[in-house]
Amino acid sequence: MRTSRGKTMQLGLIGLGRMGGNMRERLRAAGHEVVGFDHNADKRDVASLAEMVEKLSGPRVVWTMVPAGKITEDTIDALGELLSPGDIVIDGGNSKFTDDGPRAARLKEKGIHYLDVGVSGGVWGITNGYALMVGGDAEQVAHCRPIFDALKPAGEFGFAHAGTHGAGHYAKMIHNGIEYGMMQAYGEGYEILLASELVDNVPAVIKSWREGSVVKSWLLDLLDRALDEDPTLANLKGYVEDTGEGRWTVDEAVRLAVPAHVLAASIFTRFESRQDDSPAMKAVAALRQQFGGHAVKR
Repeated sequence: MRTSRGKTMQLGLIGLGRMGGNMRERLRAAGHEVVGFDHNADKRDVASLAEMVEKLSGPRVVWTMVPAGKITEDTIDALGELLSPGDIVIDGGNSKFTDDGPRAARLKEKGIHYLDVGVSGGVWGITNGYALMVGGDAEQVAHCRPIFDALKPAGEFGFAHAGTHGAGHYAKMIHNGIEYGMMQAYGEGYEILLASELVDNVPAVIKSWREGSVVKSWLLDLLDRALDEDPTLANLKGYVEDTGEGRWTVDEAVRLAVPAHVLAASIFTRFESRQDDSPAMKAVAALRQQFGGHAVKR
């Protein structure tokens, strides 16, 4: 099953949304053949998973990019019935790392291999490339390396065989936990600048940090871009969702007894953003009034 990195390959790709659709285009631009399936008939190349499998030559490689949870489990189980021994299933969605070991075991009973891949890059990956964190056996990682090399950014960075099954999704979970903390720091700095009596051009300050500063980053570039489009962010509400990885990161920090003050605070702040009138802060206001006679707002 050894494959040279420069070789073109076939890939079945399931889920052609914002990430999957762009991945298909980047892979095709690199010369790989991609057979895509999606429930949206306007996006897909084939009408069913069975048709996708039929169009691939063995050993087949099929990559899922669908939402974590039941739809991913159902898709992988369906592939287990359609694929043949020696084929490889890759899950590139944001699944929880604890799901990967059981999936690999179920597929192994059928002689099918499994890799979990944490994928970062968002809607910009089609041009910038995707950071890939892979979990699974080295032989299957090597076989799929031409696909990974086409997706990753050019150069030495952007790819890691992180470890055994689950390591790819674990690494992506920690990546996203760090991302929560970084975004929170930028957001708090932005708010302090807005509140200052001295600074009257906050977007210009953000823009000045993009070069020569130790806080320069792609996230900072994106904040600058958002401010170019809407200098006061007036068209947004301060409501922030989370997709699970931040919670799982904090869970792991507790399990491993690792202090994670910033990451924990960032996820709790997201929860706070969803409250129009925080019950906890009502209680704090009531306590301040009771013990100190402090004024409250009605």
